[in-house]
Amino acid sequence: MLRKTLLPFALGVSLCAHTAVADEFLETLDAARVAYEDGNIQDTLEELAYAQQIVRDMKTAGFTDFLPPAPDGWTREINTDMGAAMAMFGGGVGAEATYAGNGESFNVTIMADNAMVQGFAGMLSGVGQLMGKRVRVGSEKFMNQDGELTGLVDNRILVQASGAAVEVMIPVLEQIDFEAMGGFGR
Repeated sequence: MLRKTLLPFALGVSLCAHTAVADEFLETLDAARVAYEDGNIQDTLEELAYAQQIVRDMKTAGFTDFLPPAPDGWTREINTDMGAAMAMFGGGVGAEATYAGNGESFNVTIMADNAMVQGFAGMLSGVGQLMGKRVRVGSEKFMNQDGELTGLVDNRILVQASGAAVEVMIPVLEQIDFEAMGGFGR
């Protein structure tokens, strides 16, 4: 009974949070329009850059949903500073989690819309086959290069796992809905 009562409440809170972000986005666009109409080009650029950041933050939050839950007996810690890290990779969006258990740990990183992903696209096609062994993870092909797994979903989303034995990481990666991920953000 409590679950049925909390579900509508949780959905309402989520909708309000999304609406608040969307309102901030629209307010920022309005501020950019006003600055533009006033002839203030610098303020226009700053407001537009901030609007882009709001959208990237929304997309990053959505990417986090693709990070699989921790296996039984393990923990998952999501990196909440991924946005700052993405700036070092030339922008874009991403999500990252560290999984720890049984004396081991590994990271799963998801990135899209940046130069690093475009660089890996070429490497993972023909040339990449010379640099590592191909392994299947669910419906996707990954490259295993010295225990680091790298895959490209829909030719635009880079998925990497590293830090533990391949046999430990693959079952976690297999939980990702690659089909839904490929359609995300379009």
